[in-house]
Amino acid sequence: MEDDYRTLYREEAKKTDKLKARIEAENAEADEYQSGLDAIKNGRLWKISAPARSAIHWMQRTKDRVARYGSPRGIARKISAKSIERKARLKHGTLSFPDAAERERQSSEVFPKKVLFSLLVPLYNTPEKFLREMIESVTAQTYGNWQLCLADGSDAEHASVGEICMQYAKKDERICYRKLEKNEGISGNTNECLKDAKGDYIGLFDHDDILHPAALYEYMKRICEEDADYIYCDETTFQGNKSIDHMITLHFKPDFAPDNLRANNYICHFSVFKRELLEGTELFRSQFDGSQDHDMILRLTAAAKHVSHVPKILYYWRSHAGSVAADISAKTYAIDAAKGAVADHLTKLGMENFEISSTKAFETIFRIRYEITENPLISIIIPNKDHIDDLRRLITSILEKSTYDNYEIIVVENNSEKSDTFAYYEEIKKADPDRIKVVKYDGGFNFSAICNLGVKNSKGKYVLLLNNDTEVISVNWLEELLMYAQRGDVGAVGAKLLYPDRTIQHAGVVIGLGAHRTAGHVHYRCADTNFGYMGRLCYAQNFTAVTGACLMVSREKYDEVGGLDEGFAVALNDVDFCLKLREKGYVNVWTPFCELFHYESASRGSDVEKPDPEKAARYDREAEHFREKWKDELAAGDPYFNINFSLDRSDFALKA
Repeated sequence: MEDDYRTLYREEAKKTDKLKARIEAENAEADEYQSGLDAIKNGRLWKISAPARSAIHWMQRTKDRVARYGSPRGIARKISAKSIERKARLKHGTLSFPDAAERERQSSEVFPKKVLFSLLVPLYNTPEKFLREMIESVTAQTYGNWQLCLADGSDAEHASVGEICMQYAKKDERICYRKLEKNEGISGNTNECLKDAKGDYIGLFDHDDILHPAALYEYMKRICEEDADYIYCDETTFQGNKSIDHMITLHFKPDFAPDNLRANNYICHFSVFKRELLEGTELFRSQFDGSQDHDMILRLTAAAKHVSHVPKILYYWRSHAGSVAADISAKTYAIDAAKGAVADHLTKLGMENFEISSTKAFETIFRIRYEITENPLISIIIPNKDHIDDLRRLITSILEKSTYDNYEIIVVENNSEKSDTFAYYEEIKKADPDRIKVVKYDGGFNFSAICNLGVKNSKGKYVLLLNNDTEVISVNWLEELLMYAQRGDVGAVGAKLLYPDRTIQHAGVVIGLGAHRTAGHVHYRCADTNFGYMGRLCYAQNFTAVTGACLMVSREKYDEVGGLDEGFAVALNDVDFCLKLREKGYVNVWTPFCELFHYESASRGSDVEKPDPEKAARYDREAEHFREKWKDELAAGDPYFNINFSLDRSDFALKA
C-alpha cells in the first residue's frame, strides 16, 4: 500500500513539474518579447523616427475614419457625436446645480427622519483657494442639518489655514475647527475630526475638493427611502485651479459590486455611512495610510445592511500637483497600502493563499489570484453539429493548453449530416475514452435543451458550457474560472472572448443594452490592448450576465435554477440563466484573465448582425419573451451599468 502511494505521489509530482515548466516557458517567452520591445523603444533609431511615425499614424487614422464614416459627411457625423459627448459632460457640472426655485424646494423639504451629517475634513497646508471653495461647497448645501469637522495638522508656515477656518466658524456654528498639536497624517487627522462628530451619519471629504450643492439632500433621500446605511455617488476630477466645469475624467460607477471593490476602489468619493457601522472597529487605520479609504470602505460595506449608490456626479475631485487624482506616484506608498487593505479584507472573509498584483491599467487596480481549494472534476459541455474543423481546433486547444487536468469533455451531437463528423467522434473517443464522450441529442436545434442534456450526462462538480467555435488562449483558463465558481456567493463565471483579429467579442453582458433592449455585450469590438472604461477591461468584476459561449457554474447551482430555460431555443438563454442565478442572490463574475478566441456564429450564422427573415422572426419572439419575463429587472436598469450611459452603444458613451 505504501509503495502504491509513493508511486502515485511521484506521478503527480511529475505532472506538477511538467505544468510548472509549461507556465515558466510561457512567461519566459512573454518576457523575451517585452525585452525586445523595450530595447526597440529605448533605441536611438526609434526616438529619431518619432515624428515620421506620428505622421504615418495620423494618415492611417484619417484613412480609417474615412473608411468607417465616409468623407466628409461621415467624419462630420463623428465630430457631431463628440460634440454631443462634450455637451453631455457639461451638464454634470455647474449646469446641474439647483436654481433658486429648486434650492428653495430642496431646503424646505421635510423628511420623515431627522439626520445630522458630520463631514470630516483633515487639513494639512491647504492652499487658501482650495480651502475656501471646499468650505463654501458645504455651506451651500440645500440640506442644512450638517456639521463640518475640521482637524488642522498644518505646519507653522501655514498658520493661515487656521485663521481662515476660524473666520468661517465664527459665522456658522455648524463648523467645528480643531488645531492639532502635530500632524498625524491622513488617518490620524481624520480620526481627530471624528472626536468632534455628533452626527448620525459620517461623511468623508478631502480638504481640496468640492461637493455638489444637492449632495446631502440626495443622500438624505436614500436614507429615508431605502434605509441606506452606506451611500456613495458618481464623481469627476477637474483641473486644479479652474472651475469644476473643466472636467478631466467622469467616473460613473456601478451599484455595489463586491468583486469590483476588491480589485479597485471604485467607490472612493463621496462615502457617507451610518455611525453605527463604526461600532467595534476604527475609522481609519494608520497602517493603511495612502489607501485608508479603501480599507475603510471594504470593512464598512461588508458590515452594511444596505449599500446605496446615487448615480449622479455629486463630488468634484481636484487634480493638482501632489494629489493622488493627478498621479499615484505622488504617493507611492498608497500601492502597498491598498494591497494590504485588500489582503486584510480577504483574510477576514476566510480566504487564504491568494496573490494580489497590480494590473497594466493602474498600480492600485489589482489582479487577485485565489487559491483553488480542491481538485474537482469539471464537465465541459460542447454542443456540436458538423463543423469538425471548429470542433477539432477547440478540443486540441483544450488538450494541449490546459494546465488543469481534472476535466471531462462531453460533446452533444445535434443532427450532424457529414460522415467526417462521426469519424472524428470515434477518433476522439478512442484517443481518450476516460475523458471524452459523445452523447446524442434528438430534435431540432435548441441550445438550451442541448446543454441541459449534456449536463445530465456529466459527472463533474462544475459545469462549463463552451461553444464549439472557441479556442483556448490562456493555459490556466480553467483555474481562472474555477477560482470564482468555487465561491458560495458566486453563480456564473465568464471569460474574455476575442475575435481572431483580437478585438473583443465578450467582456460582460448588460441587460437592456442594444436595439432590442434585451441585452448586449460591453466594450464590443474594442481592441484587446484597450484598458476599457476606467480600466474595467483589466480586472475581474461583477456583471448581471456573462455569455454562454464560455460559462462555468457549479452543478448544484445549475440544477438549483433548473438549468437553461428551453423556451429560449437560440438566443438570450444564457442571460436568462444568469438572471435566475442573480434572483437567487448569487453574483455573476467576468474575468479578463481567462481568454479564448471566439469565431462567433461560425457554426450557425448570426441571428442579429445578418439575420434572414426566419431567424429574425425567431429572435424577435425570443426577445419579446425575455422582455416580458424580466420586465421588472429591465425597468429597474442594470445595476452594473450606470444610468448615465447610453443603451444604444457598448462603449460607455454618455447619454445625450
